[in-house]
Amino acid sequence: MEIPENEKVEEIGLDASIEKAVQHLWDLDMNRLVPGDDYELNVQGGKKPYHKEDEADEPLFSKVDTREFQRPTYKAFIALLDNYSAETGNAEYVSDMERREVHAFLNAIMQTAPMQFCHKYCRENAPDKVPADLTGFKKLLHSMWFDLYGRSRGGRPDSSGFEHVFVGEVKNGQVSGFHNWIQFYLEEKKGTVDYRGYIKPRSYKDAQTNEDDHVLTIQFSWNGVEKMVGTSFIGVSPEFEMALYTMCFLVGGEQNTVRLDTGPDIFQLNVK
Repeated sequence: MEIPENEKVEEIGLDASIEKAVQHLWDLDMNRLVPGDDYELNVQGGKKPYHKEDEADEPLFSKVDTREFQRPTYKAFIALLDNYSAETGNAEYVSDMERREVHAFLNAIMQTAPMQFCHKYCRENAPDKVPADLTGFKKLLHSMWFDLYGRSRGGRPDSSGFEHVFVGEVKNGQVSGFHNWIQFYLEEKKGTVDYRGYIKPRSYKDAQTNEDDHVLTIQFSWNGVEKMVGTSFIGVSPEFEMALYTMCFLVGGEQNTVRLDTGPDIFQLNVK
C-alpha cells in the first residue's frame, strides 16, 4: 500500500496541553499502517493479568505486508533491533556500523512531521533542556535514547532507553520493556515470542478488543520468559512512538494520562 498523500491536519498552538499535543502527533502520523490492508491481527481470547493460561493457540499477527517495512523510517528502525543483548548484566558493545545505523535512524525520523512537531513543542515548553537547532536536538535524542547505562547500581553499561522500550530486556527472570509492535511481529515470526492472549480492559464495561485496535494490552513469553502485562501501539510508525515518548519525557510528568482518539476507538493511556 502506498503512503497516503499529506492530508490537511489542523494546526495547534505550541502552548497546547500534553494531551492535545499527543492527539496532534497521531493526526500527523501519515506513515501509520492500516489494519485489514497492511496487516491483520488475530486477538483470540481475553484474560485477567494474573491468569497464566494460554488463551491464544495462534500468533497475534496473522498477516503483515512486509513490503511496508521498506519505508525509510521503518527500514532504519528495523536495522537497530539486532544491536542488543536481551540479558541485563551483559555489557553492550557499540560497533561503528551500529553507530552509523543510529545516526541514519535519527536523520530519517527528523524528516517526518511527528518528530518535527515534537522538536518545536519541546523547545517551546522546555527551552532550558531542548536546543533550537536540529543538530543539537538530534544530539539530545541520541543521549536520551542511545547512551548506555547500567540497569543495576554500579553495574556495567548494559542498557539504553531504546533497548528497554522498543527491543525489550530480560531482568530477574522477567521481560522488561518490549513495547513495540514491529519487534513483536519479527520475534513472533522467528518463533521466539508466544502470544498468550489480550488483557481485558478494566474500565469501560462495553470496551471490546478487536482486530482494528491501535492499542493492545497483551500477555506473552519471549524466549520462554514471561511478560504478564505489556501495552503496545499497533501499526504506528517508529517516528510516532519516538515523538510521543520524547515529548512526554521532556515536557510531561512522570505519568501522563491522555485520551487518544484513534478513529474507531478512544483510549485512555498512561504514558510513563
